Amino acid sequence: MSPEYDAEFDGSGRLLAEERAGDNAPPLSVSELSARLKRTVEDRFGHVRLRGEISGFKRAASGHLYLCLKDDNAVIDGVMWKGGAARLAFAAQDGVEVIATGKLTTYPGRSKYQIVIDRMELAGEGALMALLEKLKAKLAAEGLFDPARKRRLPFLPRTIGVVTSPTGAVIRDILHRLADRCPTNVLLWPVLVQGEGAAAQVARAVRGFSAMPADGPLPRPDLVIVARGGGSIEDLWSFNEEIVVRAVAECTIPTISAVGHETDTTLCDHAADMRAPTPTAAAEMAVPVRAELVAMLKEQGLRMDRSVRRGAAQARERLEMQARLMPTPDTLLAPQRQRLDQLSDALAGGLRHRVAEARAHLGQAGGALRPALLRQALGRARERVERLQLRPDYLARVHADRATAFDRLSRLFVSLDPDRPLQRGFARVMAGEHVVKGVADARAAGQVVLHFRDGAVGATVEGAPLEPDGPTGLSSPQRPARKPRGEGETRQQDLFS
Repeated sequence: MSPEYDAEFDGSGRLLAEERAGDNAPPLSVSELSARLKRTVEDRFGHVRLRGEISGFKRAASGHLYLCLKDDNAVIDGVMWKGGAARLAFAAQDGVEVIATGKLTTYPGRSKYQIVIDRMELAGEGALMALLEKLKAKLAAEGLFDPARKRRLPFLPRTIGVVTSPTGAVIRDILHRLADRCPTNVLLWPVLVQGEGAAAQVARAVRGFSAMPADGPLPRPDLVIVARGGGSIEDLWSFNEEIVVRAVAECTIPTISAVGHETDTTLCDHAADMRAPTPTAAAEMAVPVRAELVAMLKEQGLRMDRSVRRGAAQARERLEMQARLMPTPDTLLAPQRQRLDQLSDALAGGLRHRVAEARAHLGQAGGALRPALLRQALGRARERVERLQLRPDYLARVHADRATAFDRLSRLFVSLDPDRPLQRGFARVMAGEHVVKGVADARAAGQVVLHFRDGAVGATVEGAPLEPDGPTGLSSPQRPARKPRGEGETRQQDLFS
C-alpha cells in the first residue's frame, strides 16, 4: 500500500472497505485461504516420518483410526484410513511410542493440520516390550494366566490337532517325533505364523478345533498344539496378540504352546495349559513312548502273575494249617450216630403203639355199623331223592317262564331295529359312516346321504337352519297315544312309541 493510503486508512476511521488503485492484497474468502494452505502444506510435506507417543486413540465404526502423536513439547492430530488400519501388525493403543509414515494435510473444517498415516510401526524394541508388558498385565488381571485354571494333558490322546504353517519344518518335526514315540492321528489346521492376518488365522484355528463336535465326520482332537519355529520378537508377535491369547485361554481342549525356541516366550505360552520349549518338545509332552508303555505292560503282567501265584501259595498254606486244626470225620459224626441209634430204638416202640391205637379205633367204628342204623340212613336218602324228582307241572311252569322271556326279547329286538322308523316315513341322515345328529353336524359335513324306506339319495346342506315351524310347514308327527297297560302285561320298552 502507498503511504498516502496508509495515512488515509489510519486517520479516516472508515466503516466500509474500499478498493483503491495499486492495492495488491485483495480480500480472500476463508475457503480460498484454507485451500491455499492445504496445497502449500501437502506440497511441502508430502512425505514425512514422525516419532511420537499415541494419545487419544479411537477406532471409528467405519474402521478408520483417529489419534494424536505427541512428544514433550508438541501434539499433532493423525488419521489412518481403514485400508491402512487393516494392515497394522500390532494393536495400537494409548501410550505406545511409534514411528508414523504419511503426509501432512489440513482439515479446513477446524483450521487444523494433521498427518494422514499410511504406515505405522513401533519405535524400537523398547516400545514393543512396553506394549507387551502392558497387554500382559491386562490379561493377567483378568485371570487368563491363572495356574488354577490350567488343565492336565491327556495321557494318551487319540487325535492331536496342530495349528502351524503347513510348509515349515515345525510340522515335519512334530510328525517325525510322534512317529518315533507313539504314532497317533494328527489333524493339521494350516495358518500363517507371521505377518498380516496371522493372528486372526491362528485364533480362528484354535476356536475351530474347540468347536468341533464329538460325533462329527472328523475326530475331535483330545489335545491341541499351537506351534511355530524361532525368530525375533517381531516374527513371534502374532502369538502375543490379544485375539490369539483369548482364543487359547477359552479353548475347551487342553493346549500346548510351542512357539519359538527355549529362550522365546510369548503371551500364548502363559495362556496355554502347558508350555513347550520347542515344537519337538511339544510332541514329546503330547504322547508317551510306545516302547516304554509296552515294557511297562509286560512288567505289570509279570508282577500280576507273581502276585496271583504268591496269593495262591499263601492260600494253600493257610488251608493246610486250618485242615490240621479241624476235627476228624469220626469225631464230627459220633453224636449223630448215637442220636440215630436212639431214634431207631424209639421207632419200633412207636409203631407198635400206633397199631394198637388204630385197632381200637377200628373196633369202635365197626360196632357203630349195625343193620338198623344203615336202614335208617338209607330211608332218609330215599326221601331226599324223591323230593328231587322232576315233576311235569314244574317243568311246564319253567317252560312257560322261558317262553315269556323270549317273547319279550323278540319284541325288544324288533323295536330297536334302526330301519323300522323308515317304514313310517322317517329318513336316516348319514355323513360317511356316521349318523348326523344335529344341524351343526350336517353343516360341517356339507354332503349327506338320506336313507328312505325304498333307497338312499345324496343331498347338499346349504343355507341357515330352519325353525321347526318355519316356512316349510313341516312339523313333527303326532305321537300315538299309549294304550293302557293291563295288570298282567309285562312292561316292554319301545324307542319309537
